[in-house]
Amino acid sequence: MKQTSHFLIGAASSGGGKTTFTTGLLRLFRDRGLNVQPYKCGPDYIDTKYHEMAAGNASVNLDLWLSSQKHVKETYAKYAAAMDVCVTEGVMGLFDGFDGMEGSSAAIAALLNIPVVLVINAKSTSYTVAPILYGFKYFNPSVRLAGVVFNQVASERHYSFLQKACEDVGVECFGFLPRLKELEVPSRHLGLTLDASYQFDKFASVVAQAIEEHVAVDRILEVCSVPLVDYNAHISIPSTEISKDILSEKKWKIAVAQDAAFNFMYRENLARLKELGTVTFFSPMSDEHLPDCDLVYLPGGYPEFFLKELESNIAIKQQLKMYVESGGRLLAECGGMMYLCDSIRGMDGKQYVMVGLLHQRATMENMKLRLGYRTLRIGEQVWKGHEFHYSSIEKELPSIAEVTDAKGNPVSTPLYRYKNLIAGYTHLYWGEMNLMKLWE
Repeated sequence: MKQTSHFLIGAASSGGGKTTFTTGLLRLFRDRGLNVQPYKCGPDYIDTKYHEMAAGNASVNLDLWLSSQKHVKETYAKYAAAMDVCVTEGVMGLFDGFDGMEGSSAAIAALLNIPVVLVINAKSTSYTVAPILYGFKYFNPSVRLAGVVFNQVASERHYSFLQKACEDVGVECFGFLPRLKELEVPSRHLGLTLDASYQFDKFASVVAQAIEEHVAVDRILEVCSVPLVDYNAHISIPSTEISKDILSEKKWKIAVAQDAAFNFMYRENLARLKELGTVTFFSPMSDEHLPDCDLVYLPGGYPEFFLKELESNIAIKQQLKMYVESGGRLLAECGGMMYLCDSIRGMDGKQYVMVGLLHQRATMENMKLRLGYRTLRIGEQVWKGHEFHYSSIEKELPSIAEVTDAKGNPVSTPLYRYKNLIAGYTHLYWGEMNLMKLWE
C-alpha cells in the first residue's frame, strides 16, 4: 500500500486563511518538484482554479451532498494514486455542513481517513486560541487534528503566546504566516486574463516563500504521511450500474465551450463526458465554427465580463441557434444559460444581443447573490447541483422542474427546455449519472 502525504486544510470559519495557505503550499510543493494533487471540499469552482494555477494539476471537487460516500472515496483515490502529496482545501468552518456536520470538511476528512491541518486567524487573539484548539482536538474523535498553522501573526512575541497555547493543549504548532498585505488574495477573478494570471502567479510565489520561511513544511509531510487506501481506483469509472450503462451506449460527439467566459466545469463531469464519447472544445468568444457534434455543453463562467466579444461573434451564435432548431441536444448552465437568452444587460447598463434561443433577458443590474444546493425533479428523474450567481432573469419562461434546497424546501430556481435545449442556473453534477438520461 503506497505511503502518501495527504491532509485536509481546515479553519474555524470562512476568511481564516485556508485559500491563502493552500495556494502557497501547492506552489511550494510544485517548486520542490513534487507531483501534487489538489482537492476542494464542496462545489466551488474558483478555488479549484487557484489550485490548478498553483499546483500545475487540475483540482477535484469532493462533495458529500452532490455525490455518494462511495463516489467521493473512489474519486479521491483515483487521482491520488500517482501523486507525491495530496492537499484538500476545506470549505467554510471545518465542521460546517449542509445539516450540522453532514457534508462538512470534517466529514470528508473522517471518510477518507486523512489528517487535518488547521489554519487559525490569530489577528485579534493570542492565548485564547487554547480552548479553540482544545475543542477542535476533542470534539469528534473520528477527525484527527495533525496540527495548526496561525495566520495574520503580528510579531515573534505574538507567535510565542500562540505556541504556548499549543503546548498547553497538546496540539502541534507547524508555524505561521505573518500579517502582510502581500499575503491577501487580491481578487476572486484571478486568471481571467493574462495580466490577472501573472498577478496570481506572483501572489502564489510570495505566499510560498513566506511558508518556506515560517512553516515547518517537512514536518507536515512527515506527520501526514499515511497509507493511501485503494477504493477499487484501478477502474477508470465508478463501478455502478449507471456507469456500465454509459459504457454500453453509442459514442457521442460532444462540443464543450471553454474559454475565458465559460469555464466552470467539474473535473468528474468532464471525465464522464469523455467516457460518453469524443470531447471537442470550442470558444463562443472567438471560434467561428461549432464542432460537428451530438451534444453541446455550455458551462457557467463569467460571460458578463466578455459581453462585447460574445455579442460580436455572430457566426457561432447563428450556428448554435441552427443546431438547436434542428433538434440538437444542448445543456447550458448559469452563464451558459444567460448566453442563450435574447440579451444580457451588463454592469455598464448596456444591453448586449446574445443567441436568442431563450426568449427572456438576463441582467447584471440590481445584483443579488443567490446560492445553495439544489435538487431538481424532472418527472421520475432526480438531479443534484449547486446554484451561485448574482444575475437575474427578466420575464422568465416556465420551468420544467420542481426544485428544492438542501433541506427540501421549494425554491424558485428555474430549469428551461426548448426542443432539446435544457438550461438553467443550476450547475449539475453528474459524476455518478448518465447525462444523456436528461433527454429521455
